[in-house]
Amino acid sequence: MKYILFIVTSVDRIGTDHIPTGYEFSEIADPYWEFTKAGFTVDFASPTGGSPPEDGYEENNTNSRLFRNGPGFKRLNFSHKLENVDIDAYDGIFFPGGLGPMVDMVDHPLVKDIVSKAYEKGKIVAAVCHGPVALLNVKLSSGQYLVEGKKLTSFTTEEEVIKKHHVNRIIPFMLEEALIRQGGIFNKKAPFISHIIKDGLIITGQNPASAKDVAQAVIEKILGQKIG
Repeated sequence: MKYILFIVTSVDRIGTDHIPTGYEFSEIADPYWEFTKAGFTVDFASPTGGSPPEDGYEENNTNSRLFRNGPGFKRLNFSHKLENVDIDAYDGIFFPGGLGPMVDMVDHPLVKDIVSKAYEKGKIVAAVCHGPVALLNVKLSSGQYLVEGKKLTSFTTEEEVIKKHHVNRIIPFMLEEALIRQGGIFNKKAPFISHIIKDGLIITGQNPASAKDVAQAVIEKILGQKIG
């Protein structure tokens, strides 16, 4: 049995406009089904524990609808408090997006510690859309930033502009630019098209459409074989 930990935002408002936010529903639902189909056990954790705030639920999305009405959603809403998590119990960690992580995953010391420990223990570190914000400001035992020299992707500046995610009013900064400033080798494709980047233990996806493909890439890396 393989185990994956989803680390989910606890933030429900963002920006000077204080807009409602949270995790992007499909970015949990789509990967959840991929992991469970492959026989993985999925656990959930968040900075404050309990029921994380959600955003973007669409009833006509089959995966989302099934997830909301299934046992995974119940487990998500009793998420472990991050400080109580033992990273050694997991084969990898996964950060779904939504705008919430842009607030509580940037500098959270425990998030930074868990990411660096997971990576240096040889575990998969995966993230999608705004989830790669969790990789920012992570320093390895060498003192080097985790993202320095790594190929990766995230929600792009172009996509933020299209969605009218204005800096300060909505988001605190442009994630693409921040990852590049810390030495990340940023790779992107056209807006809202699935695109993932694999660089060793780090697997990232550009946008919500990429969530399923990120999960499949993680599964393949952990199992050491092609799926599908």
